[in-house]
Amino acid sequence: MTEYEMPDPVVRIEDAREAARDLVVIPNRGVQLVPNIGIVGGSHSVLVVETGMGPENAEAVLKFATEVARGRRLYLTTTHFHPEHAFGAQVFAGEATFLINKAQAEDLAVKGPGYLEMFKGLGEAVARRLDGVRLARPDLVYDTDYDLDLGGRTVQLRATGRAHSKGDQIVTVPDAGVMFTGDLVESGQFAIFPWFPPHDIDVSGTRWLAVMERLVAERPRVVVPGHGDVGDARLLEDVRDYLHVLREETWLRRGSAMSEETIVEEVAAVMVARHPEWEGREWIEKGVGCLCYEHSVR
Repeated sequence: MTEYEMPDPVVRIEDAREAARDLVVIPNRGVQLVPNIGIVGGSHSVLVVETGMGPENAEAVLKFATEVARGRRLYLTTTHFHPEHAFGAQVFAGEATFLINKAQAEDLAVKGPGYLEMFKGLGEAVARRLDGVRLARPDLVYDTDYDLDLGGRTVQLRATGRAHSKGDQIVTVPDAGVMFTGDLVESGQFAIFPWFPPHDIDVSGTRWLAVMERLVAERPRVVVPGHGDVGDARLLEDVRDYLHVLREETWLRRGSAMSEETIVEEVAAVMVARHPEWEGREWIEKGVGCLCYEHSVR
């Protein structure tokens, strides 16, 4: 996945800032494999969204959340099972109620061990962060939606169905107009397609696009992406539009005798010309590969 040594994916608690009343975001500061993390409070409970990668990061997040909570009950949820989002949940055992959707729980149990080993291969800094990881079991599993009462504030947890992963989850705070998207949305970066055949082919470009159409219609005031700067509803529109063009440009060429390698070259040129400032160009190839497959089985 990478040809260079990744920086240490450390969560910096000191960068935390308030995005709404009793709602704090710990930003990823543009560091790879560091997610944006949320702390959402109500009168009697506090929800933590994402753990950071590994026990040490999660311990810092838990300590900070405990200070913010000031005696309130703690909950933990994660937007999907990938290591930087969920591979610190073990630290919260006995301190917080860990709740996620059924598909994500299955991903964590079935695919988690393979992702743990794969990510350890991304460099020494990442491997150190993952040292001692034990994949946690959720305390509470829901099917498609769950309304969490924090006391005077309800947080909506919604499983989107298969998109970036099988178990993607949107976390919405309606009274604040805030939406946590996980890796369904990135800011300033091409969409991350974890397309690794034959080991993992659960990502779906077509279903992801359908999910984004629904999210755009919700028009949240604040969007907290999986990675990158916090923004507004335009972040949702950017991802929707990118996925739409990626699909159309790929399928236009897939219907010809053109090789997949040539399709990748041509589509990548189109997408980079449209978004020259975006990072993560390597994910365009993965997206094209996924959509070529979906074209063949539709």
